[in-house]
Amino acid sequence: QVQLVESGGGLVQAGGSLRLACVASGRTSSVMSMAWFRQAPGKEREFVAGITSLSGGSTGYRDSVKDRFTISRDTPKNTVYLQMNTLKPEDTATYYCAAAPGYTTSQSMRVLKLYNFWGQGTQVTVAS
Repeated sequence: QVQLVESGGGLVQAGGSLRLACVASGRTSSVMSMAWFRQAPGKEREFVAGITSLSGGSTGYRDSVKDRFTISRDTPKNTVYLQMNTLKPEDTATYYCAAAPGYTTSQSMRVLKLYNFWGQGTQVTVAS
């Protein structure tokens, strides 16, 4: 089993920044893909950003966050970050960290059902 714990959410004004962190513990592996998803009230959970391997690899983003969000990892700490800049009210959601065994591609990383492990979520609220 892999446990994921997110932190860093909060309330911010439009145009502000937040950095989310996700710490993985348990049976982690460097060959493990990580991603951030989000879910707003009444909407489906959607892919935000992913990284194809905990030890490195390529990244991917949904179009609406490109050039504003950056996913990164600290491999020795088993931690993945999501730096969110120029936040907009439409970014308001609960953000979830997810992990999948093995590598993903820049396309497959967007598929929710590939991820076996999920964190409890952290709320991000962007005020206009």
